[in-house]
Amino acid sequence: MATIKAIKAQLAAVTSLSDPLFEEFLADGRAGVQAAVKKRRKELEQLAAEEDRLEALLWYEKKLYEQGFQLIAGVDEVGRGPLAGPVVAAAVILPVGCKITGINDSKKIPKKKHEAVYDAVIAEAVAVGISVQSPEVIDRVNIYEATKIAMLDAISQLSPQPDHLLIDAMTLETGLPQTSIIKGDAKSMSIAAASIVAKVTRDRLMADYDQLYPGYDFAQNAGYGTAKHLQGLKELGITPIHRRSFEPIKSILEDML
Repeated sequence: MATIKAIKAQLAAVTSLSDPLFEEFLADGRAGVQAAVKKRRKELEQLAAEEDRLEALLWYEKKLYEQGFQLIAGVDEVGRGPLAGPVVAAAVILPVGCKITGINDSKKIPKKKHEAVYDAVIAEAVAVGISVQSPEVIDRVNIYEATKIAMLDAISQLSPQPDHLLIDAMTLETGLPQTSIIKGDAKSMSIAAASIVAKVTRDRLMADYDQLYPGYDFAQNAGYGTAKHLQGLKELGITPIHRRSFEPIKSILEDML
């Protein structure tokens, strides 16, 4: 009779839920074997579910592949809402049919997995463009226009240039064909890739700013108006990276006049 260790090794090589080894091992009454079978089945079920999810994320891309488009760029931004720091946009072209395990809307990916998914995107991508627009630009033109500037700048950095854009909830003034998708970072592989690149890039910048301007908890809140951030504003005042057109910074500045 095979040892449980040997059976676990055989199960590890199984890649299909219909593999006859499952039925063979289920006839083994040992609790350790039953547990190993259950564990491997669960792993394969999770892999199948992830494959289905990733296939669904390619729906928009596959429609464009059918039309002859090959260099499809997903475009997304991070940082419209914070009181401090830049808005960051990314544009990412993935290879045709590329599936990156774990990719999703960056807000749905556990923070501890952000860096790993980011690294996978960078490794797989045909091209990546990243644009960082400062609080000064945001205050000068407003956050909506600054976001468009960032997106267009990120696209301009791509080499090769894309033949179609998939954009998260935005229409851009560009000659390139484009599709705007509401909540696109949860519906398109390419936009999800851009989302995680923008998110990790901005989080790294805010962690650096936390060292430069301690007391606002930038490494944790990414510039959003959390209680610690607002307390920092009250005790320490406004930093050079605060957005002067955003409340409560705008009112604080007016009170100082």
